[in-house]
Amino acid sequence: MANIDLTKYGITGTTEIVHNPSYEVLFEEETKASNEGYEVGQNTELDTVNVMTGVFTGRSPKDKYIVMDENSKDTVWWTTDAYKNDNHPMTEETWAVVKDLAKKELCNKKLYVVDAFCGANKDTRMAVRFIVEVAWQAHFVTNMFIKPSEEELKDFEPDFVVYNASKAKVENYKELAASLKTKGYTAISETDTEVVAHLIEDVYEGDFVEAVNKVLNRIEGSYSLAFMCQDYPDTLICTKKDNPLVIGLGEGENFIASDIPAIIAYTRRTYIMNDGEIAVVKKDSIWVTDRKGNPITKKVFEVNWNAEAAEKGGYEHFMLKEIHEQPKAVRDTISPRINKENTQVVLDELKWTKEYVENFNKIYIVACGTAYHAGLVGKYYIEKLARIPVEIDIASEFRYRDPIIDEHTLTIVISQSGETSDTLAALKESKRLGAKTLAITNVVGSSIAREADQVMYTWAGPEIAVASTKAYTTQLVTMFLFAMYVSGLKGTITTERTHELLTQLRLLPDEINRTLEDVEPIKTFAKNYAFNNDVFYIGRSLDYNVALEGSLKLKEISYIHAEAYAAGELKHGTLALIESGVPVIALATQKSVYEKTLSNIKEVKARDAVMIGIAAEDDNELEKYVDHVIKVPATDELLIPLLTVVPLQLLAYYAAITRGCDVDKPRNLAKSVTVE
Repeated sequence: MANIDLTKYGITGTTEIVHNPSYEVLFEEETKASNEGYEVGQNTELDTVNVMTGVFTGRSPKDKYIVMDENSKDTVWWTTDAYKNDNHPMTEETWAVVKDLAKKELCNKKLYVVDAFCGANKDTRMAVRFIVEVAWQAHFVTNMFIKPSEEELKDFEPDFVVYNASKAKVENYKELAASLKTKGYTAISETDTEVVAHLIEDVYEGDFVEAVNKVLNRIEGSYSLAFMCQDYPDTLICTKKDNPLVIGLGEGENFIASDIPAIIAYTRRTYIMNDGEIAVVKKDSIWVTDRKGNPITKKVFEVNWNAEAAEKGGYEHFMLKEIHEQPKAVRDTISPRINKENTQVVLDELKWTKEYVENFNKIYIVACGTAYHAGLVGKYYIEKLARIPVEIDIASEFRYRDPIIDEHTLTIVISQSGETSDTLAALKESKRLGAKTLAITNVVGSSIAREADQVMYTWAGPEIAVASTKAYTTQLVTMFLFAMYVSGLKGTITTERTHELLTQLRLLPDEINRTLEDVEPIKTFAKNYAFNNDVFYIGRSLDYNVALEGSLKLKEISYIHAEAYAAGELKHGTLALIESGVPVIALATQKSVYEKTLSNIKEVKARDAVMIGIAAEDDNELEKYVDHVIKVPATDELLIPLLTVVPLQLLAYYAAITRGCDVDKPRNLAKSVTVE
């Protein structure tokens, strides 16, 4: 890490920042002398790279340092005359206040970073947080170490400190917090992780391992947790459920992290922890058991990746890594938004009423690219479930057609980065015309998130590859949750149907995992057909919307000409393009139009096309009419787009590999489109 002179910003004394060195790898890549065009990173005064420029456009840290202003409840970046920050313009007076607050809270203190936020020590829970900018929603780095000194360890309150390595979602933390409050525990934050710290203090009776087990019996949700106790100063206990956790094996030292990149500089020998396993970690020993105390013999996983590959978690490309991260991303987006009984969608970020919803007579969905395709599915969800008319428009067209908008309109904008220029402009135009606005984005504090009246975040985590994958699936989930929420308020859905759909929704992460298990047939298809000049996708209803996304994935990373058509439109001209040997991918999962889709497939097959079908696993009919079939787990037809898109993503990926394309950085494209 470069030595930064903080005194010129009014910060004096010792401020220790522990950080992940992967930032330096990124920085070096973006500042290579050989870079040309958009690859040239804009260097800033604080020895960082402007997020809007560089090889990793839209994904590199805007600055290593960030300040949260407790007064405005907003996030601001350090700015200079040379580097104007257009995301959050500040007056000189505001900047002076922020600096004074930072000096007051930070001078002569050490700062320990936990993921995107600090707060292991009571003294670092501050009104103004000065942190290494490693927010999961925008950047490479996914975790940090806590390493308090022995002196500081004595003053830690409470006796337990919990490091939440992977943004745990303790779903019942509010109930636990209420119970603990009656016993005199006072929370100093609103985080679910702090509840775990108070809970273990409450149940602790001298046996560290027993106390951890008691905590695990009471918390619900997904987590990676590490516990420290003053009575056992040489011991860490860690465990996980649904979130990643690894243990690094060293000589006279051992490490705990949420992912391998964090520890690769120290050791290449690791244990990959599984759900329900508990590890008691000391500097010279590691003891792993199941929840019942039965010992588990772990196999050592030897990491043979270099530093760059470590960022990819062992996958060849970021895109493949992100495809495989979809089960977790979907789970993280779902878990905090459904009650335990699967009978209600709970959106604390909205807190709407029936009267508020009934004021809307129209909804616009505005987006670009993959987000637009997610919006198409969202339109179907809202109209089907909530019975509100929805128009969807491409953001670059929206504001130029004089849309009919008033105070009874809701405009929903969708953007992974939250910085898409056309989408931001459409959002501002909607607000100017009087509409209420809702943003669906993956980046906390982004321009679109700040501009919109309200925000629903997709908890996808950092998406590095230009071709979007997990952002798309989490956008679908968010749109579905929104539609279910509104339909519940309006009373347009029965209790039984709500329970049925939410129960199926809970199962989706595991079903996506199953879809990812057998990729060999997809690799074979890619190898056989990747050098065709044209590929066509067809489907009806939601299948058509997914086909559009599948064709976009193929064309943007493999450079194959790919088009998606509504299957019923074939006879209106498209059949003229079908000739012998042309691959046609047909999605047939929508029962209401299944027979009509089969009829269209037969039409195409009669022209001697190579037919690849996508179907639910309980479908035994489609295989009679296609050359190959890829099956996904059976679920409700409203939710199956979240499964059928996965083999289409993989097909695009392996086709690009076969053709020797740069999967993560396709030609002529950037992650965040910040120009018109």
